[in-house]
Amino acid sequence: MGFGYKTSWLAVRGATVAEVADALALGGRREAGWTEGTAAAYREGVYVAAPVDGWTLAHGRIDLTPGRGPEGPDFPDWLLALAARLGDLQFFCTDRVGDCHAWANVEEGRLVRAYCYHGAHGDVPFHLGEPTAVERESGVGTRWLEDGWKEWEESDWDEWHAAMPNEQDVMTIARDWGICPLDIPDDDALVGRGVHGFPAGVRARR
Repeated sequence: MGFGYKTSWLAVRGATVAEVADALALGGRREAGWTEGTAAAYREGVYVAAPVDGWTLAHGRIDLTPGRGPEGPDFPDWLLALAARLGDLQFFCTDRVGDCHAWANVEEGRLVRAYCYHGAHGDVPFHLGEPTAVERESGVGTRWLEDGWKEWEESDWDEWHAAMPNEQDVMTIARDWGICPLDIPDDDALVGRGVHGFPAGVRARR
């Protein structure tokens, strides 16, 4: 049934399936259609889908990102290393269970925008760059815990929680920036075939 919720994905404009799979150093590759590949990537590994409207998407619920994902210290370097091989790219993550939502954009070799909210920790562990127009319109991506938050009143916390993103906000941002996976038809014949594999250091669990 495709993907979008409770997972992470990359969106790369103008790249082939092989180029994205090579940049992610995917091993154990096997060809898979959209339905099979996206379902597999929810369980393990990464699925690189055939290009849709000029965008190639790579999806993996567990194994796409290194370490702690967008919260981890190696996340920016990982994105920039991919961009050095693939050019401009975007990253998105949403998990309603852990209440973790993130997005990032690399342009011309620079991480120009990134934001990560983790509701379980009640924090924004990573933010960089100015909020984009769609973020401001949606009322998200504009707040983090500045100095003095320990003295906040209840009304301050109400404003804080109201400005925190949810999974629908991530989809809105993805759609505005280029492509939202929810808009891709769940039709193998229309989407074409991609590849499923495992990043370096990751083995099949079954």
